[in-house]
Amino acid sequence: MGVRKDRGHWVVDFRFRHPDGRVQRVRERSPVDTRRGAEEYERRLREALLEGRRNGVEVPTLAAFAPRWIEGHAQANRQKHSTVVSKESILKRHLLPHLGTKRLDEITAEDVQQIKGRIRRAKKSPKTTNNVLTVLGKMLKTAVEWDVIGRLPVKIDLVRAVPPTMERYQQSEFDRLVTAAKKLDPRIIAFVLLAGDAGLRAGEVMALEWTDLDLDGGFINVQRTEWRGVVGAPKGGRSRTIPMTTLLKDALKALRHLQGPRIFYRPAVGTRGIRTVTQKTLQKWMEAATRRAGLPASGKLHILRHTFCSRLAEEGATAKAIQELAGHQNLSTTQRYMHLSPTAKAGAIRLLERGADRDGYEAGTKKPLTA
Repeated sequence: MGVRKDRGHWVVDFRFRHPDGRVQRVRERSPVDTRRGAEEYERRLREALLEGRRNGVEVPTLAAFAPRWIEGHAQANRQKHSTVVSKESILKRHLLPHLGTKRLDEITAEDVQQIKGRIRRAKKSPKTTNNVLTVLGKMLKTAVEWDVIGRLPVKIDLVRAVPPTMERYQQSEFDRLVTAAKKLDPRIIAFVLLAGDAGLRAGEVMALEWTDLDLDGGFINVQRTEWRGVVGAPKGGRSRTIPMTTLLKDALKALRHLQGPRIFYRPAVGTRGIRTVTQKTLQKWMEAATRRAGLPASGKLHILRHTFCSRLAEEGATAKAIQELAGHQNLSTTQRYMHLSPTAKAGAIRLLERGADRDGYEAGTKKPLTA
């Protein structure tokens, strides 16, 4: 500890006890690479810490740093509108009410544990807890990167989360849903098939335009999504091309209209005009179709996308193919469906056949296998 040489450079390394009794380790390279310069730098660091300052600037509270972080990190990196709004919501609901008045370098392990406890008592899921902790952790790491604080004041461990159960329809149930949707409305059957036969997310369905379709070639180019009226790139930031099933192609051809560039519209209440559909519109369509099909009435939209991925896995599609068709950013997301693949285990066992045949000879030779 103290001023010392490390890999040819003078480094300041000491433990500082704050007035509240908290001990903080400070380890930094001296900007002046001499012993005397490092000693002077240590003196200034101790003064700054004692006064709650870093580099002559007072360490901001979490509440003061939050707007700067949203603008300079989330928005500057062009994160999706829904992602930015989610982070703002986490700050407003979970972090600012309890940690807003604390300086960034004052946040402790006990503070983190209290956050976990509050969310658990509110009966929120472990995923919610981890989302909150991830935002806090990223804010603190950004503060270090921007030299707002010298080091992370606390180590943040996420809670253990069990992967959610993937709700999906069996093939017979999906067939009933498709039959019911056909009898209701051309828009409803087109929506059900876009989600269940092409794997589109709700926002991608809402933002889909006629120019995104190649009805002759039978392809869909998914290149935008909508969330709360804001149109942006699909999840993961990449477009993808999906072949249509014959049933989906026929449904979209039957729906063709001249109302506007979008595929789906709804009547505007109280006027003669039209409006684009919302997530609430799709939920109502889903409820109507499930009720007509004799399935549990539900407005859950993602069940159709889970059904799409599950059906592909059951038919033996590779994980890579499912990932590209569904637009999963990480292959680990796709792997949650692969236990349904009938060929996965059989294919693995067949690998053993390549090493030796079943007649007791080495593969490709007439040499007997040795024990």
